[in-house]
Amino acid sequence: MTLTSFYPVICTSRLEESLDFYTRLMGFETTFEADWYVSLRRTGALPYELALLDHTHPTLPEAYRFPVRGLVLNFEVEDVDAEWDRLVIREGLKAELEIRSEDFGQRHFIVADPSGVLVDVITPIEPAANFAEQYLTS
Repeated sequence: MTLTSFYPVICTSRLEESLDFYTRLMGFETTFEADWYVSLRRTGALPYELALLDHTHPTLPEAYRFPVRGLVLNFEVEDVDAEWDRLVIREGLKAELEIRSEDFGQRHFIVADPSGVLVDVITPIEPAANFAEQYLTS
């Protein structure tokens, strides 16, 4: 298989609120918008894509027309403390997990988008010795 693109599509009952979250707070731009589907892109050194889909739309097989559950999106950033300040302190998002440093090599916090998707905002840090040996590549 030759992969030319890969991006998650979030099935949601809160399309407008989710669009606002990912454009206003997470820096994505709309590249296509219909009343049932929105394609988003974030440009930079690497482009990132994400899409939002009304979970009731007939493009989905009927047995799968449910809002998203159990999804975590990881956003690795240069300065997680600055993002904590911006998103939780200044924007007032509820922290689902308070900012903290983990022995496995992350300083992070978690918020939720309007659909309940967890957004884990992460800055990699040096792991504790007992976790460092578990990393298979540098």
